[in-house]
Amino acid sequence: MQFKFNENYVLENEHVLLRPLVPEDLTHLIDFSVKEPEIWKYSLVPAAGTEAMKQYIQAATEARKKEREYAYIVFDKRSNEYAGSTRFYDIQLANKTLQLGYTWYGKKFQGSGLNKHCKFLLLTFAFEIMNMERVEFRADHENKKSIAAMMSIGCTKEGVIRSSSFRQDGTRRDSILLSILKQEWLDEKRHLLKNKLTTA
Repeated sequence: MQFKFNENYVLENEHVLLRPLVPEDLTHLIDFSVKEPEIWKYSLVPAAGTEAMKQYIQAATEARKKEREYAYIVFDKRSNEYAGSTRFYDIQLANKTLQLGYTWYGKKFQGSGLNKHCKFLLLTFAFEIMNMERVEFRADHENKKSIAAMMSIGCTKEGVIRSSSFRQDGTRRDSILLSILKQEWLDEKRHLLKNKLTTA
């Protein structure tokens, strides 16, 4: 399939639905921004507060128009609630690579198994529909919770990019680099992650 940024690709299973993020989704996400600002402790892009969340969504939707990113809003079918957001970014169609990140969920959805369902849908789409050869992940080296989540879905740790960017508080962060390759996904990691969904 030839991926097109202007197409609306909806991904879903019995537990979760991901649809393209739009500006109107501010109403669905604003409570997380106002009531749970600690979600963005390790984020490079602040989204705590009404205006910050508005700018966060606007930047994501503009990046899609410029064919750089493709952001999703996450809907938890089990609780019938919006749960957070995630996106493909640094999409390089010619090189068949992309990064998967900007992932966050409200506190009640963290540790619920929702993330594994989302990642299974996103990785299936990236490797089997978009025909990507590599999906890359990055996180603040101090964000142990996020790193553990990425390892649990089958990522391979490649190394640390030292002093890669500024944190929100002005300090420099080291970023851990992880990835999954298409052949790894098809050979075993798809099966391993799918099996984990039965217990999620």
